[in-house]
Amino acid sequence: MSYIGKEDEVQQRPYWRWSKVDFLPEESFQNWNTYLSALSQIYSRFNDRLLSRSDDANEITQLRKQSENDMKRCLTWWDLTWFGFGSVIGAGIFVLTGQEAHHHAGPAIVLSYVASGISAMLSVFCYTEFAVEIPVAGGSFAYLRIELGDFVAFITAGNILLESIVGGAAVARSWTSYFATLLDRQPDSLRIPKGNYLLDPIAVAVLAIAATIAMISTKKTSQLNWIATALNTLVILFVLIAGFAHANTSNLTPFLPHGAKGIFQAAAIVYFAYGGFDNIATMAEETKNPSRDIPLGLLGSMSIITVVYCLMALSLSMMQKYTEIDPKAAYSLAFQSVGMKWAKYLVALGALKGMTTVLLVGALGQARYTTHIARAHMIPPWFALVHPKTGTPINATLLMTISSGLIAFFSSLDVLASLLSVSTLFIFMMMAVALLVRRYYVREVTPGINQLKLVIFLLVIIASSMGTSAYWGLRPNGWVGYVVTIPLWFLGTMGISIFLPQQRTPKVWGVPLVPWLPSLSVAINIFLMGSLGTPAFIRFGICTVAMLVYYILVGVHATYDMAHQQQKLDALKVKNEDEDKEEKA
Repeated sequence: MSYIGKEDEVQQRPYWRWSKVDFLPEESFQNWNTYLSALSQIYSRFNDRLLSRSDDANEITQLRKQSENDMKRCLTWWDLTWFGFGSVIGAGIFVLTGQEAHHHAGPAIVLSYVASGISAMLSVFCYTEFAVEIPVAGGSFAYLRIELGDFVAFITAGNILLESIVGGAAVARSWTSYFATLLDRQPDSLRIPKGNYLLDPIAVAVLAIAATIAMISTKKTSQLNWIATALNTLVILFVLIAGFAHANTSNLTPFLPHGAKGIFQAAAIVYFAYGGFDNIATMAEETKNPSRDIPLGLLGSMSIITVVYCLMALSLSMMQKYTEIDPKAAYSLAFQSVGMKWAKYLVALGALKGMTTVLLVGALGQARYTTHIARAHMIPPWFALVHPKTGTPINATLLMTISSGLIAFFSSLDVLASLLSVSTLFIFMMMAVALLVRRYYVREVTPGINQLKLVIFLLVIIASSMGTSAYWGLRPNGWVGYVVTIPLWFLGTMGISIFLPQQRTPKVWGVPLVPWLPSLSVAINIFLMGSLGTPAFIRFGICTVAMLVYYILVGVHATYDMAHQQQKLDALKVKNEDEDKEEKA
């Protein structure tokens, strides 16, 4: 049984329930008349939501009551560190390294991993500070809702859900392909041809198994992840030792066959081998000591992963000439070229283990994102419920798994791969902006003139970063444009540093060198976004428009009703307290 509220009157309700009020409890959706009335107020409601911001206490305390039961605090820094390895090290390192070394970077692929690793670490810094200060399941959605407002948080929520569903489907289908390779068969041989589709029941089964484990127990999921990741680590150690044992330094010449442009083109792609660390931030609500465990888990795991990725890229480049690297099976054929044909099975096993843990940790993190989005009523609050026995968000897990499973069964939607890249970089860029806002602006404390200065400086940083990215795309060998854009970025950041006092100091752990590191994160993420090409942004725009349609028809009214209902309850509580004081007097 579930319980509503801890301070309010206790009421028992079953976890599994299906009434309309569980999905659309807001006043605007009670009947057609109330809904049409809500639509007629769309302009005023949209303005209200556009300007509204949440706060730490609301996200940490009030919204969590929507789940009716608490998630179990069972994770330590050890769990989070291995979750970091499990969520990040998947098939990406085995697939993307050879692909980008062959097509773009050559032996300088190691520098691509250095560049993308620096960018990832800057984002990790931002996530860590927020997760320590605001230990809730919502991750970037909750952080942006506090600092940049309800509307920006909604756009973020839409991108998170899209990225989670499509990304999960793509990984599950890749799992099938690598499993077929391990059986010495063609990648599509285990799929069922049906018209224009290759049906993939194995991908659906893998998603279902990962989700079932995640729903049963967070701690047991952590233990299974630890075992699987440890096995994958042994495979990576083999790749490094065997690779360097068969290294030939002459393969590193020429080191920069495509110049600096090739390095950054590859960096924009291999960056996503670092993806998944944001799932760790969503587990803050289940962490025993967030202020200690999250910095150790996030920063520790990502630092080690960055070093490992660079070493793996270097070993591949030294084993085989970049022109001879096979983009589709780089490590397997590289080992075959040095007389270790059997190693391809070990590489396939490592990739398979990596994808398994990515799906496992993804099932945890994605469900927690979804839970907090539902707590804010941006999607039906039924998905916010936490099961009283397992302490896990079963409904949210089912939503993400079924959605990913439907896509994975029919198609991996490869056309959306570049869109997911834009979505990820957009969220990371907004996180850096949110951190600057958090440090330099506090409601009802920061003077209006300082607020205006902050907005101006942020616009200069963003605009100059976009200018740098655009000039790189148009004139990769030019330099005149950088004489304008880079000094502008520097002046914008310097302006924040000199003219604005920090309004908030982190209590436990904070990003160092603020505003420089968050500002650099903004610049790098925008730069990498600009390397992805026009089609990705067209798809991003189409999906954003679709999200806005949903927001106008549903989201804005649900969140408006919830916010104003809470305001009424707060006012009533204050009134009752005043009356009690008067009676006592």
